Amino acid sequence: MPTVQQIWTAPAAGEPMEARESVAAVRDGGLRGDRYFRGTGYYSPFDVCQVTLVDSGAIEYIREEFDIDLTDGRHRRNLVVDADVVELLDTKFRVGEAVFEGTRRRPPCAHVEEVAGEEGVARALREERGGICADVVESGEVRVGDDLEVLERLDDPDALADAIRERRER
Repeated sequence: MPTVQQIWTAPAAGEPMEARESVAAVRDGGLRGDRYFRGTGYYSPFDVCQVTLVDSGAIEYIREEFDIDLTDGRHRRNLVVDADVVELLDTKFRVGEAVFEGTRRRPPCAHVEEVAGEEGVARALREERGGICADVVESGEVRVGDDLEVLERLDDPDALADAIRERRER
């Protein structure tokens, strides 16, 4: 089962990412203490991801293929997991005590390269290596080492029909 490898937050736009052992994920808000939770992110309030996830395999690929080491959080993503995060789009998934919904890809931008202070970071994070955005749909604590479990595919028509039937039966 995939797990959380690292957790990163930054208190404000452009501030260095800080490694954490655990963090509170807050429904409709994001990760407590992170720049976007506080409304101080570079793209606040126009292009906000409550939580960002990136595959640890992508970080390793970037180190090997581009000779850029982003293991210090310069990728600017919150949760580093050992899973193909693109597969989490249009799903509900649990990480630790919290439940998330994968909403969209998070492509790299010039700002991430500027803050990283290294040329080529944005290029290295392209092609599905930039991670995804997710919304917090159930609050809870997330810790390094927690399992990541897909709960439901949201683009599955059979699952949608079952959910509607279940709600009508209540």
